[in-house]
Amino acid sequence: MSEQTQSSQYTSDLPDRVVTAMRQHGSPGYPRAFEVWYAHLSGEMPALSMAMSAIITGSEGQVGAADIDSLYDRFISTERLARQAERTSLQVLGEIDSLMSLVDRALDSSERYHGRLSAMSDEVPPMTDRQRLREWVEALVMSTREEVVRKTQLESQLKDSSNEIRHLREALETTRAEALTDPLTGLANRRHFEEMLQKSIDQATLQRDPFALVMADIDFFKTFNDAHGHLTGDQVLRLVARTMKDKFKEKAVISRFGGEEFAIILPEADIVAGKFGAETVRQALLTRELIKRSTNENLGRITISLGVSVYRRGDTAGSLVDRADQALMQAKRDGRNRTITEEALDTTSRVA
Repeated sequence: MSEQTQSSQYTSDLPDRVVTAMRQHGSPGYPRAFEVWYAHLSGEMPALSMAMSAIITGSEGQVGAADIDSLYDRFISTERLARQAERTSLQVLGEIDSLMSLVDRALDSSERYHGRLSAMSDEVPPMTDRQRLREWVEALVMSTREEVVRKTQLESQLKDSSNEIRHLREALETTRAEALTDPLTGLANRRHFEEMLQKSIDQATLQRDPFALVMADIDFFKTFNDAHGHLTGDQVLRLVARTMKDKFKEKAVISRFGGEEFAIILPEADIVAGKFGAETVRQALLTRELIKRSTNENLGRITISLGVSVYRRGDTAGSLVDRADQALMQAKRDGRNRTITEEALDTTSRVA
């Protein structure tokens, strides 16, 4: 068998090998997971493959939703944005070259027109020579009409180029938005969260504005997923995301941190306001029942555990997330379906 035939067979078998690997490693079955595994097994992205191998080695062969989301955000969406940005940049440069060419032509045309006007002004026939005067006026009108036509064409071309650049800019913005959005829930993804968290820290450092960070985790999500399947698990994630968007203020940054974990940045919130916001979402979820779409089966209510921290001067993104995460872990240890703040965590530590 020739090398080309082997390569062709390898490529044609790739989708089957991707599905087999996903089943073997307990990977979720949504589209971005297939994309990650495809990139890994095709060898197109060596850095992703190295990260995937490390995950498989460190987790006894299991690759969960959080791992998939992390790999997708780190490698695939970044690569996609970079490619789109490069294509758009080249197209914009091409349009700018066209605009410069149009401007040069317009300047040349204008210079020629004014040159003709200057020459004709030196050759104005006497008023008594009506025939020559008439020919002179006709030549002036013709020259002016040609210039008007050229300028009209130029304006149309400039408008077309301007619209094309605007469309390219909008396409780039759309691509960037997609790269910062979790496709399953419509929330911000982890990369966007990290950008906004650092921005919030920088702003708080300069202006001393408080803000709270809420970390939330769906209780018993893996058990629920195993019992009812990934499609129903996806429905749960959307339900939680929709509830958060319904209850938090517009300026709150709500993100899917990874897997079944969420992170919310609450601007201008102290620890009391942070806990109040977290409890609002937790209580709202208790009033909503999950119905399995395929069977119309009532699957009961979803609960979440939450941890809250607030910005302290000198905080880094890591220290702020760590305190909220520690509070979340305490909420899990205390029985789940509750909110714990970092202050409560500090009190517990002092009592202990």
